[in-house]
Formats: sequence, C-alpha cells, structure tokens
Amino acid sequence: MAKILEIRVIRARPGGSWAIVKVLTDQPGLWGIGSANDVHHGDTVTTAIEQVIGPRLVGLDAAQIEDIWQSVYTAAYWRNGSILNTALGAIDMALWDIKGKEAGLPLYQLLGGKCRDAVPCYGHASGRDLEALVDDVQRWLEEGFPVVRCQLGAYGGGGFLAADSVSRPIDGREMDSVFDDEAYLENVPKMFEFLRERLGFGPKLTHDVHEHLKPHNAVTLSKLLEPYRLYFLEDVLPPEQIDWFRLIRAQCTTPQAIGELFVNPHEYVPLISERLIDYIRVRVSKAGGITPCRKIAALCEFFGVQTAFQEGGDNDPVNQAAAMHLDLASTSFGIQEENQFSDAERDAFPGAAVLEGGYLYPNDSPGLGVDIDEVKAVALRRDSDPSGTAQDRRADGSVVRP
Repeated sequence: MAKILEIRVIRARPGGSWAIVKVLTDQPGLWGIGSANDVHHGDTVTTAIEQVIGPRLVGLDAAQIEDIWQSVYTAAYWRNGSILNTALGAIDMALWDIKGKEAGLPLYQLLGGKCRDAVPCYGHASGRDLEALVDDVQRWLEEGFPVVRCQLGAYGGGGFLAADSVSRPIDGREMDSVFDDEAYLENVPKMFEFLRERLGFGPKLTHDVHEHLKPHNAVTLSKLLEPYRLYFLEDVLPPEQIDWFRLIRAQCTTPQAIGELFVNPHEYVPLISERLIDYIRVRVSKAGGITPCRKIAALCEFFGVQTAFQEGGDNDPVNQAAAMHLDLASTSFGIQEENQFSDAERDAFPGAAVLEGGYLYPNDSPGLGVDIDEVKAVALRRDSDPSGTAQDRRADGSVVRP
C-alpha cells in the first residue's frame, strides 16, 4: 500500500486563506489534496500541518484513514479546537482523495453510492430595501435555486439604527450605526410578511441571524417567524447559548439550523439526539474532515435531522467537493450552501464541482475529483488586511456576536 511521503501546504487567495494540503505518497503520481481553509488563522494552521502533524505521519500507510484520524485527534491530549480540527480535516480529506484514486472511484461511491442525482443548493439574496430584496430573491429562483436565503443588506440588517438617533454614552466610541435587538424583532418579521405577500408560500426561504440576538430575543424571533413557514432559521443562537434551543422548541415549530462555528461533539450531538434542531451546518474542514462528518450524517439519519454543510464566501473548491460527496451519499442530506468561484480560481482547481441551475454536479474522476495547479493557485495569493471579522456593536459600545 502507498506510504505517506510528504505533507505540505499551498496557499492561495488574498491573505493565503485558501490553505490546500497536499499529501504525497511513495507511489509515483499518487497524491491527495484537502482544505485547511481558515480566513483568519491560515499561518497558524499551516504551521500546525507542516511542522507538527505532518512530519509525524511520514511513513504511515495512507490507507489507514480511521486510525490516522484517531491518533492525530488524541496525540496532543487537548482536542476539539478549530486549529487542530482544520489541520486534521485537511489531511483526512487528502487521504480519502488518495483512497478514491487507488480504487479508481469517485469518493461518493466509496461512501455508499449516490442517494440523489445532484446536490440542491440555496442562494444568498439581499437588498437595501424590501423591493430590492424581492428582485434579488426572484433572480435566484429564476436561476433554478430551490431555496433562497433572505437578508436586508448585511448580517444584522433590519436591526441597525443611526448612532446619532439613540441614547449613547458621553464620549462613546465613534460609530455610524448601532445594532438594536428590538429593531431587529420589528423589521425581520415585517420582511417575511412582505416576501410572502409578494411571492406566496411556494418559494422556500431561509434567514441568517448570525447570532446577533440576546438569547431571550432569539426565542421571540423564532415565534414571530412561525407564520411565514421558513425552510430554516440559521444561527439564531451562538454556540455558547445552545441550551436555549430547548425553550425555542417548546415555543414554536420554526425550523432551526446551526453549526458553522461548531468544533466539538458536545455542541452538536445533544442538539441532534434531542431533536432540538432541524439542520446541522458544520463546515467539513472545521469538524475534522470527511471521517467525522460522515458519522454526523449517520447520526442525523436516526433522529430526523438533516445536514446543510456550511460553505460561505471564504471557502474553496476542495472543501466544497468534500461536502458535495457527503451530500450525494447521505440520506440525511437537506440542502447545501452555494459558493461560486472566479474563472481564475476554477482554472487553478481543475475538476471543481459545477454549479448549474441551483444544483452542484460532480465529475466521475476518482477521489474528490478536483485537483490543484500549484502555479496558478499560488498566483491567486495577494496581501490582505489581517484584521479579524468586522464586529457590530450595541448603543453602549458592547460587541455583538459573532
């Protein structure tokens, strides 16, 4: 069997946030790739792979995926952190890619074969006002997307007030706008009332709260949105407050989706096993790769929960391919977040999944089906602002999560 010869990272996109792991074997021409994407901690993840984890795996049998995953997971004693998960997830994807190439089969075949012909995705509609939002929703529907996410502008849209229109501390920090829970509770239900009046109940619509609300207001919003029959309400709570889902479940039937910040089984296992959520949205790389995510999908099947693996605009074609193969082979699949790439990015990742008419389509190449042109990938890298995620604040200056 093929032995691991070398593990290295190719950095692409602004800031090098696309960290693509390449696992080479002692078999000529046989390698696999995986995604260690981290828009804020690319250098940290790269160091963990190339200087800590990778050297320890050289010489091991590349076919022993489960054993490698378990040994890396526990090797550092402390575990379930985003950096370790991302590093381990990338290596795990690459090993599955190698196994598919050795078998001469696309990854979804190794996972049990197709349960569906293609992977339905949801689009991301937004608008500065309600009319613009309706137009954008209709655009996505006309393109064939079966589900559309609806936002008033950026995350928190509908909840922002002009900073000079509210009571604020004397000599408080400079801000153009502040986030207000009550404004959000007022405007988001009105948004869906407008959308249903204009579009009817045929279109499947979602909304992303992005954890902006205080927990008791998350319960209130879920109740207020119940008449509009959302496909799901996303991230109404932060990971630190997931116990509040019990109260939401007791109050209403609005479907709940969460998980893109989850890195620990203690976060998602209780929510699934107690049927407190309807869709789990972990990112494949952040959960630790294909090995744990196929187990998450199997767990969901027994409790009537569906997967909606997270993508987002910072994601790359390799992680997208990993999610797509899991989607194709899982009966607990619900919907996939769409992500689109430029011509230059697709050129650097030949074989990337095709998104057409609201559906993702794989090719029949062995493994993940996507490769990397290292020269073109590196050429995509640009310097970027190293600052973290933009943070909204309330009138008193306190940070709004995330």
